[in-house]
Amino acid sequence: MAGNKVTKADIIDSIYQKKGLNRKDIRMVVDSFVDEIKDALIKNHVIELRGFGTFEIRVRKGRKKARNPKTGEPVSVNSHGVAAFRPGKELKQDVWNITDKAE
Repeated sequence: MAGNKVTKADIIDSIYQKKGLNRKDIRMVVDSFVDEIKDALIKNHVIELRGFGTFEIRVRKGRKKARNPKTGEPVSVNSHGVAAFRPGKELKQDVWNITDKAE
């Protein structure tokens, strides 16, 4: 794991080291898990993983007074969906005392 960043490959390797399962099978399960979350979000479903958190789509309101950051020119932005994650109670408690920012 490079620094504080954890990639999908790092997760697969960690599961392999802890459980001794076949890396190919682990990759298939992790990829399938991520695909299921994406598919559910695209269908505007809420995904609740008890003890971890909730994924959902929130609608961000459109704005007429937005600005293009490169040109400064005014632009209008339509309402659109954004993926959101709300941590569960257990995850909130587990990370409560972390005081250093990840690099």
